[in-house]
Formats: sequence, structure tokens, C-alpha cells
Amino acid sequence: MSEYIFKLPDLGEGTVEVEIAEWNVQVGDMVQEEDLIGAMLTDKAAVELSAPVTGRVVSLAGEPGDTVAVGAALIVFSTDNSQPVTEDAAPSSFDIPAADAGQSDNSDAEIVAEPVTPRKILTSPSIRRRAGEAGVDLALVTGSGPRGRIKASDLDDYLASAGSSKPPVSSAELLTAPVTADPVAETTGTVTEIKVVGLRRMIANRMTEANQEIPHFAYVEEVDVSALESLRKHLNDTKAADDGKLTLLPFIGLALARTLAKFPQCNAHYDRERNVIIRHSAVHLGIATQTPDGLKVPIVRDIGSLSVHRLAAEIRRVSGAARDNTAKREELSGSTITITSLGKLGGIVTTPVINLPEVAIIGVNKAVERPTVVNGQVVIRLMMNLSSSFDHRFVDGYDAAMMIQQLKSLLEQPATLFMD
Repeated sequence: MSEYIFKLPDLGEGTVEVEIAEWNVQVGDMVQEEDLIGAMLTDKAAVELSAPVTGRVVSLAGEPGDTVAVGAALIVFSTDNSQPVTEDAAPSSFDIPAADAGQSDNSDAEIVAEPVTPRKILTSPSIRRRAGEAGVDLALVTGSGPRGRIKASDLDDYLASAGSSKPPVSSAELLTAPVTADPVAETTGTVTEIKVVGLRRMIANRMTEANQEIPHFAYVEEVDVSALESLRKHLNDTKAADDGKLTLLPFIGLALARTLAKFPQCNAHYDRERNVIIRHSAVHLGIATQTPDGLKVPIVRDIGSLSVHRLAAEIRRVSGAARDNTAKREELSGSTITITSLGKLGGIVTTPVINLPEVAIIGVNKAVERPTVVNGQVVIRLMMNLSSSFDHRFVDGYDAAMMIQQLKSLLEQPATLFMD
């Protein structure tokens, strides 16, 4: 038997090991070259891998949740396809049972039905998770991607057509249904154990590392965004047909780009290995985005070169790509500072954790109308808090306060955002 050992390739950016997210094949499967075989998780994204050869799967490196080192054997193929391969060695011939030895050669041959092999479902881990949460059997979803791959839009269309509704289960079915073990969660009584794998494990590791390594300090300031909200509504009312609606976020991004030109120490990375601070002239803005898989930070690059409408469109695009797992690897790494916002759930104050290797993060709380004293009079103004965190090793408290005050000034006088 000829074997081909497919070793885990170098997935870039210093990756030394990855986590197995899922397998799209199992031992014994016959695959064609370029067929999707599985997905691996780096600390940035899920990377799908295709079969390098045509052959039958002999062995897999592990199960979802296991880690594999770069260069280690990931999957072994038999390229001699004349014999099936299973987890146990399959015999090349079959002995005739003794009870049948005396049968005549002209006895009627037994007709054996060919087993029906279910089609392989090609999709991403996040879509599988969404389908599971919605109670959808992905075998019922028609994929519009290459080789019938199910995309996020395919699942959305299926859910929109009420495909997620489950048929009622009879009491007889409940009594006769086999009990199967959940590979991810094992429930006993009122206690549920959930294995921490995939993106959730990576988030846990990165948050732990950031919290242990960085001496965070927080700075909170309230901002009167009444004039900014008035401008936002005016621009939305007069926008071109092909322009999307503006939120406050792109205005904050533009103000941040202008502010960081004066406070470059906050638009920086700390390279721990070389013990060097790397200051960036361009602002590559990370947008903390909640996705079905967990928190991701897609990037909008060089925001200072973008108009407010273009920045808004890019924020929508990269956030959407992060949610449906179509973001490219380069769109999930390289931010120089991050904005995190919980929108209407933003609360009064938050203490965001810095996104390594950055040295600052800007937290946006919700805007609410509050009574405020202006020129000795109590008036109702639209107020919003900025809750930001800084790495105290490299950003002094004075500089952090001055930076946020500059940001506040630009947001309270939004016309200055568009002045040279």
C-alpha cells in the first residue's frame, strides 16, 4: 500500500501549533485532491485545509480540540485505492463459512443492497454551531458554495423559510430513542461540563495573558455628543442612495485617527521578545466584534485616509465577515489600537482588556440623555462615556488623560473632524 503523509503546513505569523477545529473526513473515506478535509484554528482565524492528493484516509492526527505541531503528521492517505481502509486492518479476501461449503454453484445468489453513503456536509465550524443552536439538520440545507459548500447566507435563507422548526416528538419516540453522548458537553443532573476548545480557548488564553502581563489602568470621561448626533442624523437624511447609514462609531474612528497623530505612544505595539516599542504612523483600527464563535477583532486599515462614509462601510464589511467566518487572515491581525463597544448594552462604565500587543483600547458606552449644567443652566444633553484602558508600562497617566481630552474635544465639536 502506497501512503502519503500530509504534514501540518506552516500557517504563518509564527504559528508553531494549531488546534483541530473539525474534520470533514473520517478514517476510511475516499477523497479527491482539493477536497476539503478539515479546519485548523490559529490564534487569529480558522484555516481550512484541502487534500493534497487523491486517496483514502488511513489515519487522523487527533480529534477536534486537540493540538497539532507545525510539521507533524496531520493525516495519512492511502494512494493505492484498490483496497478500502478502516481503523482496523480490513481482510483482502473473505472465507466461505463452513455451513455454506456444500452449496451448489448454481444456487441463487443473494442480492445485497449497496449502502447509501450520506453526502459530506461542507461548511465552517461557526455555521455548524449556529445550525446546532437553531436545531437545523445541515443535510437539509442547500449549499451555494463550491462543491455544495454551505455558506452563512444559505443557512440564513433556510432559517428565513422556517426550516429551523423541529417536528413534534412523540412519547414513543422519546422512549425508544437511543441515548448518545455529546462529544462537547456531558450533562449530569444539573451540572453541565463543556470542553473549552476552539476560539473560546484561544480567547481565554489571550485574555489571561493580557491580564497577567499588562498593568492596566482605566480612564473614564463623559462626552457631550449632542452636536455629533445632530450631524449624524443630518448626514443620514441627506446621504446618497448608495451610502449606508452612519452610526457614531466612524466619527469616533476619525477623531481617534486625528488624536493619535499627537499621541503616537498610544498607537503602538510592544514587542516583548525584542523589548521594543513600535510606534505606527497609520492607525489600523481593530473593531471588537461579537460573533457566534466568540469575540473577534477584524481590522480597518489606515482609517485616517478614509472618509466618514468609507470608514463606516469598512466597519460594516469587516464586522460582517468576522461574524460569518469569511474574513481573510490579514483582516484579523495587525491592529494598532482597538475600539470596543456594546452598543445599547454599553452601560455606564466598562474596564476593557487591552488587545495584545497593543498598548491602549477605547471602550464606548451607550449614549443617553441626561440633565447637564451648561452655562449655569440645567439642560438635557446626549451624553456618552468613554471607558479606556492603557498599558501603564508605556503610557503615563497624564498622557492618557490628555489623549482622551483631545478625543472628547473633537467629538464635542464635530466640525473640527473635517478641518485641515
